[in-house]
Amino acid sequence: MSRSDVSGDDENALECTECLDPADAFALVGNETRLAILEALWAADDGPVSFSELRREVGMRDSAQFNYHLQKLTGHFVIQRSDGYAFKHAGEKVVRSVIAGSFNEHPSLEPFPVEGTCFACEGPLQAVYEDERLSIECPDCGHGHGEYAFPPGGLNDRTREEIADAFDQRVRHLHCLAADGVCPECSGRMGTHVVETDEDCCLGAAVRVDHECVQCGHTLCSAAGLRLLDHSAVVSFHRERGISLDERPYWTLPWCVSDEHTEVRERDPYRLAVCIPLAGDELRVTMNGDLDVLETRVERGD
Repeated sequence: MSRSDVSGDDENALECTECLDPADAFALVGNETRLAILEALWAADDGPVSFSELRREVGMRDSAQFNYHLQKLTGHFVIQRSDGYAFKHAGEKVVRSVIAGSFNEHPSLEPFPVEGTCFACEGPLQAVYEDERLSIECPDCGHGHGEYAFPPGGLNDRTREEIADAFDQRVRHLHCLAADGVCPECSGRMGTHVVETDEDCCLGAAVRVDHECVQCGHTLCSAAGLRLLDHSAVVSFHRERGISLDERPYWTLPWCVSDEHTEVRERDPYRLAVCIPLAGDELRVTMNGDLDVLETRVERGD
Protein backbone atom coordinates (compact mmCIF):
# COMPACT_ATOMS: atom_id res chain seq x y z
CA MET A 1 0.00 0.00 0.00
CA SER A 2 1.52 3.29 -0.99
CA ARG A 3 0.57 6.69 0.29
CA SER A 4 1.27 10.21 -0.89
CA ASP A 5 1.45 13.43 1.08
CA VAL A 6 -1.51 15.74 1.02
CA SER A 7 -0.91 19.43 0.60
CA GLY A 8 -2.96 21.84 2.64
CA ASP A 9 -3.35 22.92 6.23
CA ASP A 10 -2.72 19.50 7.74
CA GLU A 11 0.90 18.69 6.93
CA ASN A 12 0.67 15.31 8.63
CA ALA A 13 -2.34 14.05 6.68
CA LEU A 14 -1.78 11.15 4.31
CA GLU A 15 -3.89 10.10 1.37
CA CYS A 16 -4.07 6.49 0.32
CA THR A 17 -3.46 6.05 -3.42
CA GLU A 18 -3.41 2.25 -3.74
CA CYS A 19 -5.31 1.12 -0.67
CA LEU A 20 -6.76 -2.36 -0.42
CA ASP A 21 -10.37 -2.70 0.63
CA PRO A 22 -10.59 -4.66 3.93
CA ALA A 23 -12.82 -7.32 2.35
CA ASP A 24 -10.32 -7.78 -0.47
CA ALA A 25 -7.46 -7.99 2.05
CA PHE A 26 -9.15 -10.85 3.90
CA ALA A 27 -9.94 -12.56 0.61
CA LEU A 28 -6.27 -12.44 -0.41
CA VAL A 29 -5.07 -14.32 2.66
CA GLY A 30 -8.12 -16.58 2.82
CA ASN A 31 -6.37 -19.09 0.60
CA GLU A 32 -4.39 -22.08 1.82
CA THR A 33 -1.47 -21.57 -0.58
CA ARG A 34 -1.12 -17.86 0.20
CA LEU A 35 -1.23 -18.48 3.92
CA ALA A 36 1.40 -21.20 3.43
CA ILE A 37 3.62 -18.65 1.64
CA LEU A 38 3.35 -16.26 4.57
CA GLU A 39 4.10 -19.04 7.04
CA ALA A 40 7.13 -20.11 4.98
CA LEU A 41 8.48 -16.57 5.08
CA TRP A 42 7.99 -16.57 8.84
CA ALA A 43 9.85 -19.86 9.26
CA ALA A 44 12.76 -18.78 7.06
CA ASP A 45 16.02 -17.42 8.42
CA ASP A 46 16.56 -13.68 8.49
CA GLY A 47 16.71 -12.08 5.09
CA PRO A 48 14.70 -12.28 1.86
CA VAL A 49 13.75 -15.73 0.52
CA SER A 50 14.27 -16.56 -3.15
CA PHE A 51 11.38 -17.59 -5.38
CA SER A 52 12.65 -21.17 -5.77
CA GLU A 53 13.32 -21.64 -2.06
CA LEU A 54 9.91 -20.25 -1.15
CA ARG A 55 8.17 -22.54 -3.64
CA ARG A 56 10.08 -25.52 -2.29
CA GLU A 57 9.07 -24.75 1.28
CA VAL A 58 5.42 -24.40 0.30
CA GLY A 59 5.60 -27.65 -1.66
CA MET A 60 3.96 -26.50 -4.90
CA ARG A 61 5.37 -28.06 -8.06
CA ASP A 62 3.54 -25.84 -10.53
CA SER A 63 5.77 -22.76 -10.82
CA ALA A 64 3.22 -20.66 -12.72
CA GLN A 65 0.46 -21.38 -10.22
CA PHE A 66 2.77 -20.62 -7.32
CA ASN A 67 3.81 -17.35 -8.92
CA TYR A 68 0.15 -16.42 -9.36
CA HIS A 69 -0.50 -16.73 -5.63
CA LEU A 70 2.76 -15.03 -4.69
CA GLN A 71 2.00 -12.03 -6.87
CA LYS A 72 -1.42 -11.68 -5.25
CA LEU A 73 0.40 -11.14 -1.96
CA THR A 74 3.17 -8.94 -3.35
CA GLY A 75 2.69 -5.26 -2.72
CA HIS A 76 0.23 -5.71 0.11
CA PHE A 77 1.60 -8.44 2.40
CA VAL A 78 4.95 -9.26 0.77
CA ILE A 79 7.62 -7.09 -0.79
CA GLN A 80 9.84 -8.22 -3.68
CA ARG A 81 13.49 -7.25 -3.45
CA SER A 82 16.45 -7.92 -5.69
CA ASP A 83 17.48 -10.94 -3.63
CA GLY A 84 14.07 -12.41 -2.89
CA TYR A 85 10.82 -11.87 -1.01
CA ALA A 86 10.23 -10.53 2.48
CA PHE A 87 7.36 -9.52 4.73
CA LYS A 88 5.61 -6.21 4.72
CA HIS A 89 4.19 -5.30 8.11
CA ALA A 90 0.68 -6.47 7.17
CA GLY A 91 1.93 -9.93 6.19
CA GLU A 92 3.87 -10.32 9.40
CA LYS A 93 0.81 -9.20 11.35
CA VAL A 94 -1.32 -11.92 9.73
CA VAL A 95 1.14 -14.65 10.64
CA ARG A 96 1.56 -13.32 14.17
CA SER A 97 -2.21 -13.45 14.58
CA VAL A 98 -2.28 -17.06 13.43
CA ILE A 99 0.55 -17.95 15.82
CA ALA A 100 -1.22 -16.11 18.63
CA GLY A 101 -4.25 -18.30 17.97
CA SER A 102 -6.58 -15.38 17.32
CA PHE A 103 -7.99 -17.01 14.19
CA ASN A 104 -7.91 -20.72 14.92
CA GLU A 105 -7.74 -21.37 18.67
CA HIS A 106 -10.56 -21.16 21.20
CA PRO A 107 -9.10 -22.46 24.44
CA SER A 108 -10.97 -22.66 27.71
CA LEU A 109 -9.40 -21.98 31.08
CA GLU A 110 -11.03 -22.35 34.46
CA PRO A 111 -10.77 -19.32 36.78
CA PHE A 112 -7.68 -19.51 38.97
CA PRO A 113 -6.47 -17.58 42.04
CA VAL A 114 -3.92 -14.78 41.64
CA GLU A 115 -1.75 -12.80 44.00
CA GLY A 116 -3.27 -10.00 46.02
CA THR A 117 -6.58 -9.09 47.62
CA CYS A 118 -9.53 -7.01 46.50
CA PHE A 119 -9.10 -3.28 47.13
CA ALA A 120 -12.81 -3.02 48.01
CA CYS A 121 -13.41 -5.93 50.39
CA GLU A 122 -9.97 -7.52 50.87
CA GLY A 123 -11.32 -10.78 49.50
CA PRO A 124 -9.26 -13.13 47.27
CA LEU A 125 -8.76 -12.38 43.59
CA GLN A 126 -9.03 -14.65 40.59
CA ALA A 127 -8.20 -14.52 36.90
CA VAL A 128 -11.05 -15.25 34.48
CA TYR A 129 -10.40 -16.01 30.80
CA GLU A 130 -13.28 -15.64 28.36
CA ASP A 131 -13.60 -14.60 24.69
CA GLU A 132 -9.85 -13.98 24.39
CA ARG A 133 -9.94 -11.51 27.26
CA LEU A 134 -8.48 -11.96 30.71
CA SER A 135 -9.87 -10.16 33.73
CA ILE A 136 -8.91 -9.95 37.38
CA GLU A 137 -12.00 -10.20 39.55
CA CYS A 138 -13.09 -10.52 43.15
CA PRO A 139 -15.53 -13.44 43.43
CA ASP A 140 -16.75 -12.20 46.82
CA CYS A 141 -17.90 -8.67 45.98
CA GLY A 142 -17.70 -8.67 42.17
CA HIS A 143 -15.31 -5.73 41.83
CA GLY A 144 -13.21 -5.78 38.68
CA HIS A 145 -9.48 -5.08 38.67
CA GLY A 146 -9.03 -4.74 34.91
CA GLU A 147 -10.05 -6.65 31.81
CA TYR A 148 -7.94 -6.67 28.65
CA ALA A 149 -7.40 -8.65 25.46
CA PHE A 150 -5.05 -11.60 25.86
CA PRO A 151 -4.53 -13.71 22.70
CA PRO A 152 -4.95 -17.49 23.08
CA GLY A 153 -1.29 -18.04 22.24
CA GLY A 154 -0.41 -16.38 25.54
CA LEU A 155 -1.75 -19.45 27.37
CA ASN A 156 0.52 -21.92 25.61
CA ASP A 157 3.32 -23.56 27.61
CA ARG A 158 2.66 -21.41 30.67
CA THR A 159 1.59 -22.27 34.19
CA ARG A 160 -1.25 -20.27 35.70
CA GLU A 161 1.29 -18.20 37.62
CA GLU A 162 3.18 -17.49 34.41
CA ILE A 163 -0.06 -16.54 32.63
CA ALA A 164 -0.84 -14.02 35.37
CA ASP A 165 2.68 -12.57 35.13
CA ALA A 166 2.49 -12.33 31.32
CA PHE A 167 -0.89 -10.60 31.61
CA ASP A 168 0.54 -8.09 34.09
CA GLN A 169 3.44 -7.28 31.77
CA ARG A 170 1.14 -7.00 28.77
CA VAL A 171 -1.20 -4.55 30.51
CA ARG A 172 1.73 -2.39 31.62
CA HIS A 173 3.10 -2.15 28.08
CA LEU A 174 -0.29 -1.58 26.48
CA HIS A 175 -0.99 1.39 28.72
CA CYS A 176 2.52 2.76 28.46
CA LEU A 177 2.13 2.96 24.68
CA ALA A 178 -1.40 4.32 24.85
CA ALA A 179 -0.52 7.06 27.34
CA ASP A 180 2.41 8.03 25.11
CA GLY A 181 -0.06 8.50 22.24
CA VAL A 182 0.77 5.33 20.26
CA CYS A 183 -1.90 2.73 19.53
CA PRO A 184 -0.65 -0.74 20.59
CA GLU A 185 -2.65 -2.28 17.73
CA CYS A 186 -1.90 -0.16 14.66
CA SER A 187 0.62 2.46 15.91
CA GLY A 188 -1.85 5.20 15.04
CA ARG A 189 -2.37 8.29 17.15
CA MET A 190 -3.96 7.53 20.51
CA GLY A 191 -6.05 10.15 22.26
CA THR A 192 -6.40 10.29 26.06
CA HIS A 193 -9.52 11.53 27.83
CA VAL A 194 -10.53 11.76 31.47
CA VAL A 195 -14.02 10.34 31.90
CA GLU A 196 -16.41 10.95 34.79
CA THR A 197 -19.41 8.67 34.54
CA ASP A 198 -21.66 6.34 36.49
CA GLU A 199 -21.63 3.80 33.66
CA ASP A 200 -20.04 0.47 34.46
CA CYS A 201 -16.58 -0.33 33.17
CA CYS A 202 -14.16 -3.17 33.88
CA LEU A 203 -13.00 -1.30 37.01
CA GLY A 204 -16.30 0.04 38.23
CA ALA A 205 -14.61 3.46 38.51
CA ALA A 206 -16.55 6.72 38.28
CA VAL A 207 -13.35 8.56 37.34
CA ARG A 208 -11.21 6.81 34.78
CA VAL A 209 -9.01 7.44 31.74
CA ASP A 210 -10.00 6.31 28.26
CA HIS A 211 -7.50 5.90 25.43
CA GLU A 212 -8.86 5.69 21.89
CA CYS A 213 -7.03 5.37 18.57
CA VAL A 214 -8.18 7.91 15.99
CA GLN A 215 -7.11 5.53 13.23
CA CYS A 216 -8.44 2.06 14.10
CA GLY A 217 -10.73 2.85 17.04
CA HIS A 218 -8.92 0.56 19.49
CA THR A 219 -9.73 1.53 23.09
CA LEU A 220 -8.30 0.98 26.56
CA CYS A 221 -9.52 2.23 29.90
CA SER A 222 -7.82 2.38 33.29
CA ALA A 223 -7.54 4.20 36.56
CA ALA A 224 -5.33 7.27 36.21
CA GLY A 225 -2.72 5.78 38.52
CA LEU A 226 -1.84 2.96 36.14
CA ARG A 227 0.10 5.48 34.07
CA LEU A 228 2.47 6.02 37.00
CA LEU A 229 3.87 2.50 37.33
CA ASP A 230 7.14 3.40 35.62
CA HIS A 231 7.42 7.04 36.67
CA SER A 232 10.76 7.67 38.35
CA ALA A 233 9.34 9.48 41.39
CA VAL A 234 6.78 6.74 42.01
CA VAL A 235 9.36 3.98 41.55
CA SER A 236 11.80 5.71 43.92
CA PHE A 237 9.09 6.37 46.53
CA HIS A 238 8.36 2.63 46.68
CA ARG A 239 11.99 1.50 46.47
CA GLU A 240 12.96 3.69 49.41
CA ARG A 241 10.30 1.86 51.41
CA GLY A 242 11.39 -1.61 50.38
CA ILE A 243 8.92 -2.19 47.53
CA SER A 244 9.92 -3.01 43.95
CA LEU A 245 7.07 -2.10 41.61
CA ASP A 246 8.44 -4.47 38.98
CA GLU A 247 7.60 -7.35 41.32
CA ARG A 248 4.10 -6.22 42.21
CA PRO A 249 1.25 -7.06 39.81
CA TYR A 250 -0.62 -3.91 38.91
CA TRP A 251 -3.88 -5.23 40.40
CA THR A 252 -2.30 -5.44 43.88
CA LEU A 253 -1.84 -1.65 43.87
CA PRO A 254 -5.16 0.06 44.72
CA TRP A 255 -4.18 3.34 43.05
CA CYS A 256 -3.83 1.42 39.75
CA VAL A 257 -7.29 -0.15 39.80
CA SER A 258 -9.49 2.22 41.80
CA ASP A 259 -10.52 5.86 41.58
CA GLU A 260 -10.54 6.14 45.39
CA HIS A 261 -6.99 7.49 45.24
CA THR A 262 -7.72 9.91 42.38
CA GLU A 263 -9.02 13.42 42.98
CA VAL A 264 -10.31 15.71 40.23
CA ARG A 265 -8.93 19.10 41.20
CA GLU A 266 -9.78 21.07 38.08
CA ARG A 267 -11.81 20.61 34.93
CA ASP A 268 -11.45 22.26 31.52
CA PRO A 269 -8.59 21.57 31.47
CA TYR A 270 -8.39 18.60 33.79
CA ARG A 271 -5.99 18.44 36.71
CA LEU A 272 -5.86 15.15 38.60
CA ALA A 273 -4.15 14.27 41.87
CA VAL A 274 -3.26 10.64 42.59
CA CYS A 275 -2.43 9.98 46.24
CA ILE A 276 -0.25 6.92 46.92
CA PRO A 277 0.02 5.89 50.59
CA LEU A 278 2.85 3.67 51.78
CA ALA A 279 4.53 3.01 55.14
CA GLY A 280 2.83 5.97 56.80
CA ASP A 281 3.86 8.42 54.09
CA GLU A 282 2.00 9.62 51.01
CA LEU A 283 3.16 10.53 47.53
CA ARG A 284 0.95 13.08 45.78
CA VAL A 285 1.21 13.17 42.01
CA THR A 286 -0.48 15.90 39.97
CA MET A 287 -1.25 15.15 36.31
CA ASN A 288 -3.03 16.91 33.47
CA GLY A 289 -5.74 15.42 31.28
CA ASP A 290 -3.13 13.82 29.01
CA LEU A 291 -1.62 12.10 32.07
CA ASP A 292 1.56 14.14 31.94
CA VAL A 293 3.04 14.45 35.44
CA LEU A 294 3.13 18.09 36.51
CA GLU A 295 4.28 17.77 40.12
CA THR A 296 5.20 15.17 42.74
CA ARG A 297 5.34 15.76 46.48
CA VAL A 298 5.99 13.44 49.41
CA GLU A 299 4.08 14.08 52.61
CA ARG A 300 5.64 12.26 55.55
CA GLY A 301 3.57 10.86 58.39
CA ASP A 302 4.15 11.64 62.02
